[in-house]
Amino acid sequence: MKQIKLLAQYYVDLLVKLGIVRFSMLLALALVALAVIVQVGITLFLNGTVHDSDIVRSVFFGLLITPWAVYFLSVVVDQLEESRQRLTKLVSKLEEMRSRDMELNRQLTDNITQLNLEIEERKRAEEAREEAMVDLENEVYQREKAQVELAEQTALLRSFIDASPDLIYYRNEKGKFSGCNKAMEELTGKTESDLVGLTPWDVYSEDVASKVVETDQQVFDNSVSLTYEQWLEYKDGRKAYFELRKLPFYARDGRRLGLVGFGREITERKRYQDALEKASQDKTAFISTISHELRTPLNGIVGLSRMLLDTKLSEEQLGYLRTIHVSAITLGNIFNDIIDLDKSDRSRLSLMPEPVDLPDFVSEIDNISALMAEQKGLRFSLDRLTSLPASVKVDATRLRQILWNLVGNAVKFTKQGAVNVTVSCDVEDDTAYLQFDIEDSGIGIPEDEVSKIFAMYYQVQQGEDNLHAVGTGIGLAVSRKLARLMGGDITVDTEIGEGSTFTVSLAVPICEAAVNTEVVIAEQSPLHILLVEDIELNITVAVNLLESLGHTVTVARTGHEALTAFPTAHFDLLLLDIQLPDMTGFDIARQLRDSDAVLPPLVALTANVIKDKTEYIRKGMDDAISKPISVAAVTGVIERLALQCSVDQEVMIETRQTVSGNDLFDTLLDIDMLTSYVDIVGAAPVYQSIEMFEQVMPDYLKILDSNMMAKDQDGIASEAHKIKGAAGSIGLKHIQKVAQKAQSPELPAWWENITDWVDEIKEGYSHDLNVLRQWLDNYQAK
Repeated sequence: MKQIKLLAQYYVDLLVKLGIVRFSMLLALALVALAVIVQVGITLFLNGTVHDSDIVRSVFFGLLITPWAVYFLSVVVDQLEESRQRLTKLVSKLEEMRSRDMELNRQLTDNITQLNLEIEERKRAEEAREEAMVDLENEVYQREKAQVELAEQTALLRSFIDASPDLIYYRNEKGKFSGCNKAMEELTGKTESDLVGLTPWDVYSEDVASKVVETDQQVFDNSVSLTYEQWLEYKDGRKAYFELRKLPFYARDGRRLGLVGFGREITERKRYQDALEKASQDKTAFISTISHELRTPLNGIVGLSRMLLDTKLSEEQLGYLRTIHVSAITLGNIFNDIIDLDKSDRSRLSLMPEPVDLPDFVSEIDNISALMAEQKGLRFSLDRLTSLPASVKVDATRLRQILWNLVGNAVKFTKQGAVNVTVSCDVEDDTAYLQFDIEDSGIGIPEDEVSKIFAMYYQVQQGEDNLHAVGTGIGLAVSRKLARLMGGDITVDTEIGEGSTFTVSLAVPICEAAVNTEVVIAEQSPLHILLVEDIELNITVAVNLLESLGHTVTVARTGHEALTAFPTAHFDLLLLDIQLPDMTGFDIARQLRDSDAVLPPLVALTANVIKDKTEYIRKGMDDAISKPISVAAVTGVIERLALQCSVDQEVMIETRQTVSGNDLFDTLLDIDMLTSYVDIVGAAPVYQSIEMFEQVMPDYLKILDSNMMAKDQDGIASEAHKIKGAAGSIGLKHIQKVAQKAQSPELPAWWENITDWVDEIKEGYSHDLNVLRQWLDNYQAK
C-alpha cells in the first residue's frame, strides 16, 4: 500500500513536472507500447507467432484508447492534484488551527496556572482572614477583658480614694470642682455631684476661700506644686488643721486640665508642735531663770572677791582668792551659755579670744588643781618644761574649762598615787604652740573603749569598785569639741591599771599684754550715776565698785523708782538692769526717749554675754555691759559716753547720738564704699539695688535652707558666696562678713557654726537693710 502511494505520488509529481501535454504524449506512447507488448505477448502465447497485423492492431487499439485513458488519467490526476492542493491547504489550515489550538491551549494552561495561583492566594487570604478574624475576636475579647479589669481597677482606685482619710479633689482651669472623695464630701457637707461646678467661694468661708483661691492661682501661674498649711472648718463647725498640697495635672497632649489637691489633717501634729514649742520656751525660761538666779550670788562672789583683792593679804591668801575670783568668772561665763539655751541645745558655742597673761593662767591652773588633788589625798605637781610667753590671745574661759575637766577626771579616776600636769610651749614667729599633758596613775581605760570616750554621754564601763567615778559622759565630748573649735585637739595615751595621759595641744597667737585700766581710772572725772538694780548683792558690789572709782551712786530698785528719780536729780549716767520686778530696762529707756527731757547715756546691765550690741542700741540703749560689772567695762563706757558731762548738755547729747549712730552704721555697713558710690552716681541706684536685693534674697535663702537640710557643703558654700556678693554690692558689711564665714568650709568648727551663721543672715539682713535706708536718708539730708 505504501508503494502504491509512492507510485501515485511519483505519477502526480511527473505530471506536474512535464506538464499535461508532454505528459499525455508520453503516456500515450507508453500505452501504445504497452498495448503492442500485451498483444504480441498474448498472440505469441496463443498462436506462437506474431503477424504485422497483430502489431498494427495493437497499435491501432492503443491509439484508440490512449486519448480516453490519457484524458481520464489527466482529469483524475488533475482532480487528484487539485484535491491534494486543497488537502494541502486544509492541512495547512489544520496546522494553523493546531498551532492556534496549541497557543490557546498554552494560554489556557497559563490561565489555569494563574487561576490556580489566584485560587491558592485566595485560599491563603481566606486563611489569613480567618486568622485575622480569630485575632480580632481575641483582641475584642482582650479589650473587653481589659475594660472589665480597668473598670474593676477604677472601682478599686475609687474605693481607695474614698477610703483615704486625706482630702482629694480636682478643680478645672476655671477653679470649679470636677470631683472629690468621701473625705472632701464630709468636710464640705456636699456630695460629689453637688460639689461639681462650684467654686471655693461657694464652698468655704470668705477668709478660707481667699487663701484657697490665692494658692490655686499660684499653682496656675507658676505651673508648679505648692504645699502649705491651713485651718479648715467642717460643716458641723469643727475646725481642723490641714497640710494641703496642690499640683497641676495635664492631658496626654500636654494641655493643662486644672489642678489636683490633697489635704492631710495634722491637727494632732500641730497641737504636739505647739506643745513642744511651749515646752521648749518654758524650759528656756526655766533654765534662764535658774541660771539668772544662780548668777546673783555668783556676781556677789566675783564682786566681793575683786574688792578683797585690793586689800592686804598674804601671798597664799592672795593666790587662793585669785583662784576663787577666776573660778567664779569662769562659772559665770558658762552660765551665759546656759542662758542662751537655743545655742546650747545645738552645741553652738562661740569663742572670745582676749589677751591672757599665760604664766598667771598656768599658776591659776596649778592652784585649783592642787586643791582638787589635795581633797582626794593625791600628790599633785605642775611642771613648766619650757619658758612661756608673757601674753597670748586665747579664750581663757574655754581653755580653763578643758583643763579643769581633764584634771577633774584624772583626780576622779585615781584612787591613790599622783596627778601631774606638764606645760610646754614652742614659739614660731608670732605663734605659740602650747601643750598640756595631764597624767594620772589611775585605773586607765580599756583599749576597746579609747575610741568611744569622746562621744557625747558615753561612759566607760568599769568594775563595781569604780562606781564612784561614774559621771555624765559629757565632759570629754565637750572638751574635745571646744579644743577643736579653738583649732587644737585632745589625744589620750592609756593603759589599763597603769593610768592615762591626756594631751591638749593648740596654737595661739602671741600678743601684747592687756592695758592696765588703773591708769585710765586716775584720769576720769567723778560722775553722778543712777543705778537701777533690784538684787541687793548686785547693788552692794556695783555701788562699792563705782564709789571706789570716785563716782556718786543713786540706787533705784524698780523701774517706777527710776522714772520718779530721774526728773528730780541730775545724772551723768544711767545703768539699767534689764530684768526688774515691774518692767524691763528697755521699757525704762523707751519711756525716757519718749519724754522731752535731755538724757544722759543709757547703759544696759545684763547677765548675758554680749557679743553684739546692735540689738541693745536698737531698743534704745547707748551701750551695754555684762554683769558682774568689771572695772574695765565701766571705765570703757564712761570714756566713750560720759566723759564730756561737764560740757553743755545739748552738745553732749548731739555728740552721744552721733557716736551711737556711727557705731551702728560702721558695724553693719561699708560706709567708705557707700559714700564714694553715692557721691558718684547718687542715692537712687542704691535704693534700686536695695529693692533688687530684697527680691533675690528669699530665693537665695530658700535654696540655702534646702542645702542645709541636705547637708550639702558645696551647695551651702555656693549660695553663701552669692549672698556675700549681693550684700557686698550694696555695702551690707555685716551680712557680707557672715556670708564669708558661711562660704568657707575650711574654717575650724565650720559645721558647728554654720547654722548660727545662716540664722544670723536670715534674721539680720532685713534689719541691716533698714539701717542702710536710714543711713541713705541721713546722708541725703546733709
